[in-house]
Amino acid sequence: MVIRKSVNELDKMRFAGLIVAETLSELRKMVEPGITTRQLDAFAEKKIRSVGAYPTFKGYRKFPSSICASVNDEVVHGIPSDRRLREGDIVKIDCGATLDGFVGDAAITVPVGKVTAAIENLLETTRASLFRAVEKMVPGNRLYDVSYAVQELVEERGFSIVRDFCGHGIGERMHEDPQVPNYGRPGTGPKLKEGWVLAIEPMVNIGTHEVQVLSDGWTVKTKDGKYSSHFEHTIAVTPDGPVVLTAMEDGSLML
Repeated sequence: MVIRKSVNELDKMRFAGLIVAETLSELRKMVEPGITTRQLDAFAEKKIRSVGAYPTFKGYRKFPSSICASVNDEVVHGIPSDRRLREGDIVKIDCGATLDGFVGDAAITVPVGKVTAAIENLLETTRASLFRAVEKMVPGNRLYDVSYAVQELVEERGFSIVRDFCGHGIGERMHEDPQVPNYGRPGTGPKLKEGWVLAIEPMVNIGTHEVQVLSDGWTVKTKDGKYSSHFEHTIAVTPDGPVVLTAMEDGSLML
């Protein structure tokens, strides 16, 4: 069952989403050769707690950290560590914050120093596919209109969609109905309704769509070892169109 949010609940989710946006914006500035993903995690936890929220990920199904930090061929759910980022790497930072009982969730992929043109294309395509999906989040559209918007752009540019993981509904819990795959047949699925809130998160690979979960039980990597990109926003369906709840205060999307 999809839980529709009231205007008051959407306001609460916006506050949580703004904390996530501001945290990711600061983390982006910190990414440079030599920094560790554990340092990024420590900053995120301090930042989130400093405004009275708490990091949603920490302890969620026993996840040990406040952010997910996934490097290069790691797709999602990477556990922060003492690994130092190097020039040419990319790091996917996924962040959640809970405030006043509601969750905000977003993710960015950040290049470390200069990356190749192919990697820049991967990141731009993933980001653009998210924006295209956001445009479909209006009352009366179908769920898989959103999914297909990601798939169509990604595949026409020669990349592949991760199929084993997907976006999700979000609210008082980080994961609510419905599941939101990044592929699907347009014109199908349930109709989007006012008050729905979805976390849309394209996960896009340079090579095959196939992935594997490592022995830590969390980290997801591409099977072929090629790079993967991930962007995410929390978006509400409203009568006035889609509202990105994890945008910056000025409305910019900081991706």
